Amino acid sequence: MLERTEAMAQPVLEVTDLHVRFPASCNWLGRATSHVHAVNGVSLAVRPGKSLGIVGESGCGKTTLAQAIIGLVDYNEGKVAIDSQDFKVAQGRQKRELRQKMQIVFQDPQSSLDRRLPVWRLISEPLHIRGGLSKADLHAKAAELAVAVGLRPEHLDRLPHEFSGGQRQRIAIARAISTDPDLMVLDEPTSALDVSVQAQIINLLLKLQRERGLTYLMISHDVALVRHFCDDVAVMYLGEIVESGPSEEVLHNPRHPYTQTLLAAVPSFASPLPEIAEVRLGELPNNRRLPTGCFYKQRCAKAAAGCDVRQALLPIDAGLHQVRCHVAKR
Repeated sequence: MLERTEAMAQPVLEVTDLHVRFPASCNWLGRATSHVHAVNGVSLAVRPGKSLGIVGESGCGKTTLAQAIIGLVDYNEGKVAIDSQDFKVAQGRQKRELRQKMQIVFQDPQSSLDRRLPVWRLISEPLHIRGGLSKADLHAKAAELAVAVGLRPEHLDRLPHEFSGGQRQRIAIARAISTDPDLMVLDEPTSALDVSVQAQIINLLLKLQRERGLTYLMISHDVALVRHFCDDVAVMYLGEIVESGPSEEVLHNPRHPYTQTLLAAVPSFASPLPEIAEVRLGELPNNRRLPTGCFYKQRCAKAAAGCDVRQALLPIDAGLHQVRCHVAKR
């Protein structure tokens, strides 16, 4: 009953049929003659207090999707709603308030922090932009946030280069939680760190989620990390979601051939998953001209009649597990 109530809860983030295209070439008038189709009709929802992981190989559109959700990249079609409010149509004060409900932690903490500013300024920067606090108040708030992420307040007058990579990521996390956001986007938050430090950062994020009721959207290529960290998972291929659902179900019983291939590439001491589909040789198709029908058919060892028609993302056995493959639904 509790699981059903959670599933029916109003999502913090709701993305509907999102498309992102970038001009690839232009004519002499400056008009685009071809486009890169980075995100192709993505729909997803993140429940309050939960974590959704987006996984897929490099170039599948994960980071572009995250940037479009947070407002760093414009999207061409679709809708992004935060707490049921359409982000694109919001104006003025309402749009500023929606922006403060979303924060992002980038992959490389060193490049995401201004090396000229002391750490207390970096942590309190979103509060400074919001206004209404004195310098002393900002410093005190930065000290409070530093303690929350495991940093020593007496080090807040130092510059970012005086900290280790893990400490810099803690600084970035402290800055992200300074506005008490409803949604935090984590773009490969541990990939630039040593393995032991990765575990510390993941444990910190889980602790903050329990204490503050945070909602996470995690972008990652690390399937093992997503399995441990996220409640739900969506698998992306060539800018679209091919499989989604509860992490335990999707990652232990993958139904789409691409998800099976992705999991087969994860090193494991356990026995391999049964019935793993082999992948045909070749790289991702050119996203300037998308394939007709199933996007994965050129690389799929299970390709058959019917793959020339693009399938919708439909539930399996009337559950939360969804797949975009007519072969998997048989």
